[in-house]
This record gives sequence, C-alpha cells and structure tokens, in this order.
Amino acid sequence: MPNGDRATVLVVDDEPDIVDRQATRLESTFRVHRAYGGREALAEFDGAVDVALLGRRMPDLSGDEVLSRFREAGHDCRAVMLIGVGPSPDIAETGFDDYLRKPVDEDALFDCVESLLARRTYDTVLREFYSVARRTALIETEHGAAELADHGAYRRLVERRRELQDRLDDAVDDLREMERFAVAIGEAIPDSEDPGSGPRADSD
Repeated sequence: MPNGDRATVLVVDDEPDIVDRQATRLESTFRVHRAYGGREALAEFDGAVDVALLGRRMPDLSGDEVLSRFREAGHDCRAVMLIGVGPSPDIAETGFDDYLRKPVDEDALFDCVESLLARRTYDTVLREFYSVARRTALIETEHGAAELADHGAYRRLVERRRELQDRLDDAVDDLREMERFAVAIGEAIPDSEDPGSGPRADSD
C-alpha cells in the first residue's frame, strides 16, 4: 500500500517499552506516531489520526482525559484503551471503542486496529453499538451478575445497548420493506428490453 494511503495510528503510554514495541509492530503496515505520556499525545495529535492506542493510567494525563480532549476538539478517531488488569465496571462510561490487555499479543493488536479501521465506513449508530456491546461484554467477563446488579453505570450501558439494538432492528426492517417495495415495482414495470413493451410502430 502506498504511504499516502496508509492509515495513521497514534500509540500512547507512559511506559516507553510498551509504546516502542507496539509502534514497531505497526510501522510495517501503518503510519505511526509515538507519545510517551498524555500531554505529549495532545501535542502529537493533529486530527489526521485514524486510531489511537491509549494507556489508561498515565500519571500526567490519563487515557480517559486524553480521549475526552480529542472529542472536545471534534476529532472522531477510533480509540483503544491499553489496560494492565481486567476492566472495571467504570469503563461503562468511557468512550473507547475497544480494549487490549497488556502485554498485547501481536495478532490481537492487528485484528483490533484493522477492525476499527473497517468501522470508519459504518453508520454512526452501528459504530456506537459495536463500542457499547464490546464494553458490556468485557465487563460481564470480569464481573459477576451479583456485583453488577447495583452498578448504575453498567445498567445504563446495558440500556443503551438495548436502545441501539432496537434502532438497528428497525433499520433492518425498513430496509427489508424497501426491498419488498422495489421488487413489487420491478414486477409491475415491463422489462424495457421486451419487444412487446415498447410503442408499436405505425404500419405503412
């Protein structure tokens, strides 16, 4: 792929080894920027970044705060949180699209980045649904039903997932109705290539 067509990935963490390892892996396929802390990430981010990999618990500026600044500036890059331990229910209220646990597996890294790049073409509702569904699944994997029963942020996340699912189901139903309508119209209109369908020429 020519350099001009390559997607841009920003790798951010306060641990230089983590940044350098992930950046080196990705550089064969993507344009990569490195930042060794949250504030440096804000300086490196120019709006042309397609995917940002952000460490969550950075001392100068957390990954949550960095992503919030990106969003406040109007940037809509896809965002991955790099986490050292299993996600807490608090991730229900973050705006990250996906999560990778350190140490990051190389195949998982590429699968994650490529999946998020593919989602850029998706409808906004579908992109949000994927993000919400991913957060819900991660929380449920790490925490039991009893623990989550009274967690307000988790319950709101589940409710948002239901709302998005309903909207997507409605969109699918509308599409099917449009397809049925198009088929009906097509059956009602004669084929233009049918010799009998055109105007009859006047006889001499």
